[in-house]
Amino acid sequence: MKAIVYHDYGSADVLKLEETEDPKPRDDEVLIKVRAASVNPLDWRLMKGKPYLIRMMARLVKLKTGRPGVDVAGEVQAVGRNVTQFKAGDAVFGACSGAFAEYACAPQSGLASKPEDMSFEQAASINVAAMTALQALRNKGRIGPGQKVLINGAAGGVGTFAVQIAKAFGAEVTGVCSTRNLDSVRSIGADHVIDYTKEDFTKGTERYDVIFEGVGNLSFSACRRVLKRAGKFVIVGAHSSSAIGLMSWLIKAMVLSLFVSEKAIMFLASPNQQDLSLMSEWISSGKVTPVIDRCYKLSEVPEAVRYLEQGHARGKVVISLT
Repeated sequence: MKAIVYHDYGSADVLKLEETEDPKPRDDEVLIKVRAASVNPLDWRLMKGKPYLIRMMARLVKLKTGRPGVDVAGEVQAVGRNVTQFKAGDAVFGACSGAFAEYACAPQSGLASKPEDMSFEQAASINVAAMTALQALRNKGRIGPGQKVLINGAAGGVGTFAVQIAKAFGAEVTGVCSTRNLDSVRSIGADHVIDYTKEDFTKGTERYDVIFEGVGNLSFSACRRVLKRAGKFVIVGAHSSSAIGLMSWLIKAMVLSLFVSEKAIMFLASPNQQDLSLMSEWISSGKVTPVIDRCYKLSEVPEAVRYLEQGHARGKVVISLT
């Protein structure tokens, strides 16, 4: 089969389309014929191995650094002997390793059934981005009806889901983005939009129950000024390419949290079937609509990664094999 691989850390130039052996599912895995996958910042951070903390984490969890792609949607071709939830022919989506390929294996615990009215491209956009937005806002932000929520990075892959999910929970949503994305963020339901090139919301008079930090360029001390008492600063994005810079930014936020009523919370999502199915239901009902900026072919993965790395994608960048 054809798959995107890399043998050394570096830029997108290290990504190559090569012929590899077909994967074989373990007892708790399914073999998927990949119909679509999506690109995440995790992919290019692993590819570059920067900050070096990424390399350490990859080794600890025994992540296969040579096969990028963690979001998948496709059709089950075969199942391991312990798999009971899926069978050959089922359309599924969710978490995977090595999704930029014609075939990939994934544990059944990280997959959900794809509805017929959802495209494979839409389904492939859900795993990392939607799970991050949903779990961060619901589990850590504890958002609810009437709360004021600010989404920093509202036009990005995670941000476009965060805006819609916050609205689904009944929150009043303010999206922060660049000038060119103001209309698109309004179109997905944001009640208010702030152009960060013209206005610094941390110096404004509005106060928020939750600030969703999806970019990683804001300090907790600055955002405290516009958080309500006991408000939450939920961190899901990391901007620094330096391990020292990243750790310094996080430590300052966490230490300050110990002495004030407002709290900074670092968060990493974890895939689970219940939340994947919830997002599937919301998308089928029209409550949430995945925003897909561009689709690329499997052979164009390096170009797709370069585009995402520039930081200007509106929503998700998808690899289509249909």
